[in-house]
Amino acid sequence: MRRPYRVVVAKPGLDGHDRGAKVIALALRDAGFEAIYTGLHQTPEQVVRTVVDEDADAVGLSLLSGAHLTLVPRVVEGLRDAGRDDVLVLVGGIIPEADIPVLKEHGVAAVFTPGTPLPAIGEWLEDALDAREEGADATH
Repeated sequence: MRRPYRVVVAKPGLDGHDRGAKVIALALRDAGFEAIYTGLHQTPEQVVRTVVDEDADAVGLSLLSGAHLTLVPRVVEGLRDAGRDDVLVLVGGIIPEADIPVLKEHGVAAVFTPGTPLPAIGEWLEDALDAREEGADATH
């Protein structure tokens, strides 16, 4: 890891099940990331504000409620409007296979569904953020 990356883990919407989000945040922390968990029932605007305030490199959105096609695009758009379209957006949770390409069209970098090994998430995120850093170094 080129540096300790900051990752916001958020639960947008009304879904009240956050065990998975907490497990992901702890796994990322244990892998060397600075993980910030927002808590339950966050609006897309609150998620964006936290990402901006924390100067995060990535945001992981945990959704189990089926509202991912509504909430995720609002977060992505909010990040763009805030000038933070450089933030990697990850989605995890109960996401139907058919919805994954739709989320990626909206700017989601990766979708992790139940059963994904925790180390695989951290490794993917580290590789993606390191590649982004190397690209930024090459342009300066």
